[in-house]
Amino acid sequence: MHFRGDGDGWVECALGHRHWGRFGAAGLLLRHGELVLLQHRAAWSHHGDTWGLLGGARNSDESPERAAAREAAEEAGLDPRSYTVTGRFVDDHGGWSYTTVIARTDDPRLPDALTAETLEVRWVPVAEMSRLPLHPGFLASWERVRAAAQASSAAASTVSGKGSVNVSCCPSSARPTST
Repeated sequence: MHFRGDGDGWVECALGHRHWGRFGAAGLLLRHGELVLLQHRAAWSHHGDTWGLLGGARNSDESPERAAAREAAEEAGLDPRSYTVTGRFVDDHGGWSYTTVIARTDDPRLPDALTAETLEVRWVPVAEMSRLPLHPGFLASWERVRAAAQASSAAASTVSGKGSVNVSCCPSSARPTST
């Protein structure tokens, strides 16, 4: 069940593009080896009928990690105890940011408590992601997110700690659209 939070709403970034999430947004990049858990977004949603991360708007009192965990639980029933956060990737658009929370799991079971926002969740091999119609924002940042995920995975295997990578990017496909 979805509860409307104080972060739900549209904002404009410094480049004049509209984004969902008054306090930014966050999504969960969950990895199991070379597999990534992706969400097939409902057709009615913003950039609908594309594949991306479980995630959404951050509330004013949430860290990116908490927002990503809440959204993954809301959209697919994913239990936050089933994975370990290893890092984050911040895509800063000037006045709005999307944080990809990077995590790994040893349990590749698919979450099965899907909501109307989610048509399907699927483990996708990293090498096959380009075959899917990806959410434009995710597609624009994927190679940098992938590098951050590889770096956080390597760091997690040698030290206990979480890494963070910050970049600035606003994909042209995120131009203002009407609601």
